[in-house]
Amino acid sequence: MTPDFDFDAVVVGAGAVGLACGRALSARGLVVAVLEEQGHIGQGVSSRNSEVIHGGLYYATGSLKARLCVQGRRALYPFLERHNVGFKKCGKLVVATNDAEVARLDTILAQALENDVEGMEHLTGEQARALEPGLNAHAALLSPESGVFDSHGYMLALQGEIEAAGGAVVIATPFEGAAALPGGGFSVRAGGAEPTTLTCRLLVTAPGLSAQAAAERIEGYPADRIPKGHFGKGIYFRLTGKAPFQRLIYPPPIPGALGTHYRNDLGGQAVFGPDLEFVPAPDYSVDPAKAEVFAAYIRKFWPDLPDGALSPDYAGVRPKLHGPGEPQPDFQLRGADDHGLPGLMALFGIESPGLTSSLAIGEEVARRLLDQG
Repeated sequence: MTPDFDFDAVVVGAGAVGLACGRALSARGLVVAVLEEQGHIGQGVSSRNSEVIHGGLYYATGSLKARLCVQGRRALYPFLERHNVGFKKCGKLVVATNDAEVARLDTILAQALENDVEGMEHLTGEQARALEPGLNAHAALLSPESGVFDSHGYMLALQGEIEAAGGAVVIATPFEGAAALPGGGFSVRAGGAEPTTLTCRLLVTAPGLSAQAAAERIEGYPADRIPKGHFGKGIYFRLTGKAPFQRLIYPPPIPGALGTHYRNDLGGQAVFGPDLEFVPAPDYSVDPAKAEVFAAYIRKFWPDLPDGALSPDYAGVRPKLHGPGEPQPDFQLRGADDHGLPGLMALFGIESPGLTSSLAIGEEVARRLLDQG
């Protein structure tokens, strides 16, 4: 560790992405502190998602999402195995439930192949139903590399690697601000029961829903370089009864999201969601009345859904950089070339497939910061 600083690097946010950034920096011999305002790691976006490992099918050619999703997924399965974290590589079907959707599958398949996604297959409706009886499918795409996993076990493993390398993950310690030091590096103000000031050579902000607020607390961060944020709420319903399918079942994507989908979780229960509703502030309530809307949507691909079989489960909020009707942008990893503060990497809009991409995002952040000098 550089003797002039308390830590080589400070990371703001102990969700999956922040911890992956800390792990990547630790792996390069840096001593890292990860600051988390909540009382436990992974209490924000990382704890309220589908826990899906995405193949990387949909994302635009040349985008960070396309590259880092595939790289992250390829790294994730071996990481989970090495740390004995639960997962199922169950595969995923993207299903056309009517003839009008079949052409959309061709577009998705072409993009998946462009993104170097392995093992993709175009299935007839009959072939899809042979894999998953009870499915309404005119045609489908099979992505065998997709799966589900224990995201909290994953984050505990990331924390373990950081701590094994001599770093620290500090909970109940909100980030209150930072300022660049005259000779390089940063002074970081940390709050909580025992407020303190830390110094570090490198600073990473990855607090999910609070990304914009964190940037605003950094002295000298240009206000016009902070992208406008939006809160995209999604709710989930759980099925009462036996899970009908073994694989993930997805409709073609909707504008701004992947659409309400089905998963058979690690406990063997069926969960449907999320939908997408833009809200003015994070809101984790689930309206039971939405069960009927969900049921109508689900019956497009599973006509045999029993009446009254859906029960409210949970809600998540995604840190979106687009509003209703606007195109969905790429991940934003903002370095000194963008904001003018050497040694700082600010992350914005890390929503899906951020969890799948997290190991690769961490590697990308570490590479850019250390190449930056």
